Amino acid sequence: MKTAVARALPVSATVFPILYMISTVHLLNDSMQSTVTALFPVLRESQHLSYGQIGLIAFMMNITASFLQPLVGWFADKKPRPFILPLGVCFTLLGVIMLALAPNFATILLSVTAIGVGSAAFHPESSRVAYLAAGNNRGLAQSIFQVGGNIGSALGPVMTATIFIPLGQKGVLLFIIAAVAGIVLQTLVARWYAAVGAAPKPKKAAQPLQSASKLTAGKVRMSVGILVLLVFSKHVYLSSFTSFYSLYLIDDFGVGKQAAQWYLFAFLVASAAGTFIGGPLADRFGRRNIIWLSILGTAPFSIALPYADPFWSAVLCVCAGFVLSSAFSIIVVYAQELLPGKIGLVSGLFFGLAFGLGGLGSALLGEIADHTSISTVMHICAYLPLLGIFTLLLPKDAELRGR
Repeated sequence: MKTAVARALPVSATVFPILYMISTVHLLNDSMQSTVTALFPVLRESQHLSYGQIGLIAFMMNITASFLQPLVGWFADKKPRPFILPLGVCFTLLGVIMLALAPNFATILLSVTAIGVGSAAFHPESSRVAYLAAGNNRGLAQSIFQVGGNIGSALGPVMTATIFIPLGQKGVLLFIIAAVAGIVLQTLVARWYAAVGAAPKPKKAAQPLQSASKLTAGKVRMSVGILVLLVFSKHVYLSSFTSFYSLYLIDDFGVGKQAAQWYLFAFLVASAAGTFIGGPLADRFGRRNIIWLSILGTAPFSIALPYADPFWSAVLCVCAGFVLSSAFSIIVVYAQELLPGKIGLVSGLFFGLAFGLGGLGSALLGEIADHTSISTVMHICAYLPLLGIFTLLLPKDAELRGR
């Protein structure tokens, strides 16, 4: 039946059931990942961690995913491997169990490394599935896929306030249920993926960095470099929030641990909403236009935020999260169109960069916070969205498509 359904669908059809399933698994996967950052306020007290150690935990999880994701995507371009989809969630399950039972800092690092391996297996192949299921609505498809992850990440602060502060570290064991559900759904998606087969392959005459458009190889390389810079600005800024914003509110404003999590929750919910809206807007108004508006448009809110009191900090963080998060799914689609036939590699590269830069940012910002203050970190990161000005150097959408 699955083969018949796959063959009956025209190329332009958007397969929404598959998109909803991988979005749901993305939600479950990222909610399990967010248990790591959600535990930071608890672990800081129970295991007497410094800001530098907290940053290193985030670094280990993210850098593992960063290195492995491009490799997973590269191998998938050569031959699709549907079995990777449920296998990735199995690694996340292992990491969750280890994290719940970790007695010391070293074991925590091992557990988050296993979670990083799970993310590396999950994201490139799932993004590839979103591309295959997109039809003519690639921006919308990537947004549906991404919004699941954003919602999962947004649950982190809620979990801190409602689960981890009352139950402690072992509360992570509750997420075994989420992992099992993710494995079941990914098995169903893998069957559809196996029936549909590989994504469109590059033309034999195409060069490694040659777009299907009339762009020169040099212009393609420059465009990829700009996209990498934009991912840097976005994800280092996001890492400053997910790892340190709640601690900033606790240390600088005396906000309670549970109350601080609701501030972070508001930021992440706004990020999820921005992700969902960004893709359809890009399909209608152009990828480059929305990327430019998203990154650079965050700057007024991010720059004002470190000077705000707790009330206005909440308002500004919601605005910053909403505007900034509309960009990433569009950047991935733009890069896929820039390098057609390398869907897995592009997805793995940009998801890997997102994780890696976020992890490096967390480690570096943690060290800066230890040597200065957490307030200094928030002031430094406030100016990162200004890098969005480089979006103006990207080819316009019509040029990208050879028109």
